[in-house]
Amino acid sequence: LVQQHYDNFRERMSSFPINIDMLSRFRTKQEQKKVIEDLEEGKVDIIIGTHRLIQNDIRFKDLGLLIVDEEQRFGVLHKERIKKLKESIDSLTLTATPIPRTLHMSLIGVRDLSVINTPPEDRFPIATYICRRDDKVMAEAIRRELDREGQIFFVHNRVRSIQKIAGDLNRLFPQARIGIAHGQMAEEQLEDIMIDFLEKKYDVLVCTTIIEIGLDIPNVNTIIIDEAHKFGLSQLYQLRGR
Repeated sequence: LVQQHYDNFRERMSSFPINIDMLSRFRTKQEQKKVIEDLEEGKVDIIIGTHRLIQNDIRFKDLGLLIVDEEQRFGVLHKERIKKLKESIDSLTLTATPIPRTLHMSLIGVRDLSVINTPPEDRFPIATYICRRDDKVMAEAIRRELDREGQIFFVHNRVRSIQKIAGDLNRLFPQARIGIAHGQMAEEQLEDIMIDFLEKKYDVLVCTTIIEIGLDIPNVNTIIIDEAHKFGLSQLYQLRGR
């Protein structure tokens, strides 16, 4: 997600004299050290990063605005650190599923609230179907997506059986290129698979809820959620928004 934000910011700000950088665990120690030094010296105008940005070794020369995306993913300690940062700067929190405390503060007027009611331009309404597990239904959904050269998320939230599910899908659609992604993979392996999927080297990504964190892959138009009754409402809402 950080990489996607970074790429989008660089593309949209390319005509402006703005220095944009990113900081996450996927950068080498040497790269992280260079970014941290540049932040302290004020050489970076916009920094995009994970919770790595709120650790104690990070120093900002003149921080003026803090934007927190996917607020519900941060723990208590992270939020305490964010609270200290917010004492003297402007802040903007973005979330599709606000935590109760944030929602309460907004509703009673402690925090300003803005609601985005309109979808992006050219976005079609999401069609949602609930049905019993049926190979024919899944095959039809996958076939229709592949026929229009789209991609598919197949969410199966059990790492233990995810390989079997991928094998079953491969038997249903031997011509489809199927990848697997879950949180127990090595960081480098997971990053490579997600980048390959983004670059359309896979047609179907069999994955856990690791994709609920706001990934934006425009070519994915279909998501199949296996055993949906085992998910929470917030999870289903996040997954549906992919």
